Amino acid sequence: MCQREGMTLQRGMNFKTNHGYAIILMSVRHNAPYEDRLENDGAMLIYEGHDQPRQASGPDPKTVDQPERTPSGALTENGKFHQAAQAHAQHGERPARVKVYEKILNGVWSYNGLFNLVDSWRQSDGRRRVFKFRLVAIPEDVPSDEGLSGWVEDRRRMIPTTVKLEVWKRDGGKCVKCGATTELHFDHILPFSKGGTSLTAANVQLLCARHNLEKHDRIE
Repeated sequence: MCQREGMTLQRGMNFKTNHGYAIILMSVRHNAPYEDRLENDGAMLIYEGHDQPRQASGPDPKTVDQPERTPSGALTENGKFHQAAQAHAQHGERPARVKVYEKILNGVWSYNGLFNLVDSWRQSDGRRRVFKFRLVAIPEDVPSDEGLSGWVEDRRRMIPTTVKLEVWKRDGGKCVKCGATTELHFDHILPFSKGGTSLTAANVQLLCARHNLEKHDRIE
């Protein structure tokens, strides 16, 4: 993930990058620290904002409202994403583009594609107020000044987390062609463009970047 982006990703929310898009790290695992969820077969992401940093002498961050600003008054990552989301939702400004990576196992991250940040709000989780962000998936090749048309159908190709986990275990976390364990991709055996499904592990395999590029949309 860090190699792909050419930067260190130590925070779960990264509004400013050198590539013109934001990056968020998500998880829907049962022990995830935040309540993220995917809807509409992965076409929509509801992403929870992040807590204030833990301090030795401070309160438990899970008991404190998620911060919009730092003590000095600067926007936190929550605040930056919220400001951008409201600029689109309230004023019709161009939505911020966000790349999404999902943690499926310890040390294993999967690229979930490109999303538009379209809305945000604050709500109670029963103990404190948290930020929620709504993002909608878009095709990778949509120009940055184009609207949201076409995103729903394209996202049927998204492979569910449960399928990714089954494939990772079955293929042993390595490329089925050469045994490489880095730069791995979840590949549709029968390409999605030719009617292949994302919903069963039988049609998904692990390929390294080289073999994934060589295969492209060919049927083997």
